[in-house]
Amino acid sequence: MSKQRTNIGIENSFIPVRGVGEATERRLWQDDITHWDDFHPGAVGRKTGERVESFIDEARPRLDAGDAAFFDQAFPSGERWRLYENFRESACFFDIETTGLDHDRNEVTTVSFHCDGETTTLVQGDDLTAENVRAEFDAADLLVTFNGKRFDVPFLETSLGLDVDTPHLDLMYTCKKLDLSGGLKPIEREIGIERDRPDISGRDAVRLWKEHERGEDGSLETLISYNREDAVNLRALADEATRRLDRRTFVDG
Repeated sequence: MSKQRTNIGIENSFIPVRGVGEATERRLWQDDITHWDDFHPGAVGRKTGERVESFIDEARPRLDAGDAAFFDQAFPSGERWRLYENFRESACFFDIETTGLDHDRNEVTTVSFHCDGETTTLVQGDDLTAENVRAEFDAADLLVTFNGKRFDVPFLETSLGLDVDTPHLDLMYTCKKLDLSGGLKPIEREIGIERDRPDISGRDAVRLWKEHERGEDGSLETLISYNREDAVNLRALADEATRRLDRRTFVDG
């Protein structure tokens, strides 16, 4: 390829266009059409070419405006990981701890957000409010979680009455594309992400909150540390998972 790019960004993608599947996109890349700037209608059929040009014309100002929601809707669900290359610096990596697994019966105890290199934790009974969570989300273009679509987001919506509509990259599904399955911590170990306290689990997080409610010193501090590490490690996991998908899709594919 004439352009030695190994990170797929939105502007390298043609797959949002109707009539362009993985095979067509890969053929365009192999023909050195690796960026919107490279595209010419003769590269595909007339109708598809018109659709690609129409998409690019609409997408350029949307990308310039940082409109992640537009691309969240435009990309097929299995390819939304490509948004990460463009929005990683304005992403919010977040993780919650709870009193159990049922969002209809259990409660959120802590929420940690890792955004722009800074980590913030909100605690039930102190500063964990719908307004504070919404402020964190509103400052981000992209939310990044692990199993957040099935767990973290429903918990927050039920517990705090939120409507979470920020574009959302759930790394559990991204990892599945790489045949990385299981929970967050086994996947971290498999790809070499280390933890300060690998001995603490989600079950321990429930126990630590109960100990905190009984007034045991240090329990809340340990819980917060654990929760914060979950959020921070999501950044490392997202970087590595998308790097591997970049390589597999753009270079090796």
